Amino acid sequence: MKVTNWGNYPKIDTNFQGFSSIEELQNIVSTTDKLVARGLGRCYGDSALSQNIVSTLRHNRILAFNDITGQITCESGVSLAEVLEVCVPKGWFIPVTPGTKFVTVGGAVASDVHGKNHHVEGSFSNHINSLDILLSNGNVVTCSKNLNSELFWATCGGMGLTGIILQVTFGLKRIETAYIKQEIIKARNLEEIMEVFEASESFTYSVSWIDCLAQGKSQGRSIMMRAEHAKQTDLKPGTPPLQLPKKRKLAVPLDFPSFALNSLSVKAFNFLYYHKAPGKLTESIIDYDTFFYPLDSIHQWNRIYGKRGFTQYQFVLPKENSRTGLKEILNQISQSGQGSFLAVLKLFGKQNDLINFPKEGYTLALDFAINDKVFPLLDELDKVVLANGGRLYLTKDVRMNADFFRKTYANSEAFIKLKHTFDSSNKFQSLQSQRLHI
Repeated sequence: MKVTNWGNYPKIDTNFQGFSSIEELQNIVSTTDKLVARGLGRCYGDSALSQNIVSTLRHNRILAFNDITGQITCESGVSLAEVLEVCVPKGWFIPVTPGTKFVTVGGAVASDVHGKNHHVEGSFSNHINSLDILLSNGNVVTCSKNLNSELFWATCGGMGLTGIILQVTFGLKRIETAYIKQEIIKARNLEEIMEVFEASESFTYSVSWIDCLAQGKSQGRSIMMRAEHAKQTDLKPGTPPLQLPKKRKLAVPLDFPSFALNSLSVKAFNFLYYHKAPGKLTESIIDYDTFFYPLDSIHQWNRIYGKRGFTQYQFVLPKENSRTGLKEILNQISQSGQGSFLAVLKLFGKQNDLINFPKEGYTLALDFAINDKVFPLLDELDKVVLANGGRLYLTKDVRMNADFFRKTYANSEAFIKLKHTFDSSNKFQSLQSQRLHI
């Protein structure tokens, strides 16, 4: 069958199968080569694509939830949306969440997802208590930071290459309400938004939309959203504190034509989005869906990029090189005309795990429609990222080469060695791992 991930690129023919029991999965693994596990397919690139794909979506039970301690155990096919449905009414929230709740817990581990609070609370792996993993030899192994720790760290951020994650136990964070107390700040350029980020490090959550096509004194103009979980005293009287308001869902019914996204339409969008924001700091109380998952309210929003699909280019630069590197990258994007209207800037805290993406510094995520000009542009951006000591996020990647991977991930060789220790037959492979020679 034809399968693609959220970027709709690439599309491949694959043998796609699910499982209903561990015994059935063990049989699949023992009789199949070149396979990878896949959840909801919300990664942007080819890390969950292979000649053989095993879907975890039927492996989706919440096994235990202690609403006193906030510890939850679930199978890998459970989505973050399903976790939220269970934990929020009891006053708990996911400790680290990406920009969509439609990812599985197994996918969150394999990508070691980060969120708007990395500078305070790190990546998802910081909050995991234990994992159960099916290895290529058929054994199920439990691992944690203290038990079989090498397997644990090779699996967190390991893109599903050590084995198939079966279940995860992790800790939630206590909340009083399902709402967020948000502040919006408008920044005139890149220098100003970076000053705002560094002045906002005491906030748990911070993120900025950035205009990647603005030039001159307006280069990098941005809108910062920084926030905390709202307390009951922040809500209007009578508001159910742990219940979301009902909202209408929108949908993109068909693929947009390729000419709809061009430098003029992106510039127009960026201009309107920036100028509609208030000129001074504003405060508001919004529900957590609106703050964390704004695009989840638009069903199949990926269709706006057309039938050829899109790719997301997300990189991180060390803090000391971020100003110089970001300016150069924004210059190149602006000159190319290949603008992204979904451009997100965040500040990471310290982290240096085995194969984890974040490092202390700034990360910028950019969406680009697939066309004949975009990959040559990304090749040029790679040079800037490499020269400034940065790296690309594997979960968003669809075209990085093996040499770049090894140069930018300092622990890549150690990771590859461990991957082959736990998977000596090299059974677990993806299109990405083949491309990167892992």
